[in-house]
Amino acid sequence: MNAVTSLPEMAPATAEIFLAVAGIALLMFGVFRGSNSLRTPGWLAVLAFLVAGILVVARTGTDDAFFGLFITDAFARFAKVLILLGSAFSIVLSFGYFERERKGRFEYPVLIVFATLGMLMMVSANDLIALYMGLEMQSLALYVLASIRRDSLRSTEAGLKYFVLGALSSGMLLYGCSLIYGFAGTTSFAGLASVFSAEGGTSVGLVVGLVFLICGLAFKISAVPFHMWTPDVYEGAPTPVTALFAVAPKVAALALFVRVLSGPFGDLLDSWQQILVFVSIASMVLGAFAAMVQTNIKRLMAYSSIGHMGYALVGLAAGNEAGITGVMIYLSSYIFMNIGTFAIILGMRRDGRLVENLSDLSGLSKSHPMMAFALMVFMFSMAGIPPLAGFFGKWYVFMAAVQAGLFGLAVVGVLASVVGAFYYLRIIKIMYFDEATQPLDARVGGDLRAIIFGSAVITLLFLIAISPIYDKAQQAAISLLGA
Repeated sequence: MNAVTSLPEMAPATAEIFLAVAGIALLMFGVFRGSNSLRTPGWLAVLAFLVAGILVVARTGTDDAFFGLFITDAFARFAKVLILLGSAFSIVLSFGYFERERKGRFEYPVLIVFATLGMLMMVSANDLIALYMGLEMQSLALYVLASIRRDSLRSTEAGLKYFVLGALSSGMLLYGCSLIYGFAGTTSFAGLASVFSAEGGTSVGLVVGLVFLICGLAFKISAVPFHMWTPDVYEGAPTPVTALFAVAPKVAALALFVRVLSGPFGDLLDSWQQILVFVSIASMVLGAFAAMVQTNIKRLMAYSSIGHMGYALVGLAAGNEAGITGVMIYLSSYIFMNIGTFAIILGMRRDGRLVENLSDLSGLSKSHPMMAFALMVFMFSMAGIPPLAGFFGKWYVFMAAVQAGLFGLAVVGVLASVVGAFYYLRIIKIMYFDEATQPLDARVGGDLRAIIFGSAVITLLFLIAISPIYDKAQQAAISLLGA
């Protein structure tokens, strides 16, 4: 066979190949330019994400590459667009922060490009080996990003905690993959699906391997009981890095979670559904109650993200097309709510220094009325108040749980939303009813203002776009389930 014709068809991975080349080019640009300014390499990275997004959207149908290790379908395209959006917004958020702190490093956008490349590989993984490669490529870059402020004890501690616990979760995931391979004889998702559909019963070894695999993936989305790293890392990492952690990696890991359980392990629904129901309930409950006692807004957002992952897992636990559709709609709203909130957190400065306590929001409605209004929109949306974006995500995942007969899970989710509304409303109360002892700085960077305004408008007007978003999310679910 001719060596050229035996090469795998790489067209489905055009976006990933482009990002890999762009990351290397950015690294060389930063080295030879010899400047620590973030603006130029940062905007070049955003441009690379834009081009990659166009390449992703330009693909149609379902294709695989690299001998079936990599697959692109409607589900992968939907998730990749969200990931690229989250990563691009995170870079733009960082400009003002690093300029004020005088800690700009050209490696920062380069690391985000390579982390994003890993995320795109994750959602297109069609094999346990490809899954692990994408996951580790993302994780290694994120470990460095968490501790990129080398002169900061908190940042270094955050990176170390994330690395140690991340290595533990990777070991659990690899052990699960080895057990699955040992008992099924293949690492291919298509091969695993055929093995499970043909078997009359499932061996204990496969179930144990699946449990370890779920544990490794649950860590990546900070679901209970693998959430312990989240509050410390969110608080200790530089705020733009925390904003990145809160959006793109969560979307990628949850999309991978959905692909793995709904694809090759779809026929083992009875084996993993009860595990996900427990993880979902524990995440929603802990996220709701633990956030109530937080005084640091970044730690509060950490527990909020744990709760939101619990709500998203409700749709996955349903194990049906409606559930996967609900998860994708939930992620669509989740990105804009969180990126807008973190833009406001980055705008919280007093005498030029970042402040992070909830009490620092006192009187924000008087000193920064538009910023207070935007934060109110984000908080109401996270609480699930209609007709804001967050309401639709919760509505679709809870309806999917009801359709699947998981009435208890849906009821717990609604009750957890009611409890969670307390700490969101508390933020609004502090902004509008508490008097400020010392107001925040009047000047907010133009980059932050643009992201705050854009995210608030999308969150407010999500109702107008819900029909096309629902159609795309449904197509993604159908392509994943092969219906």
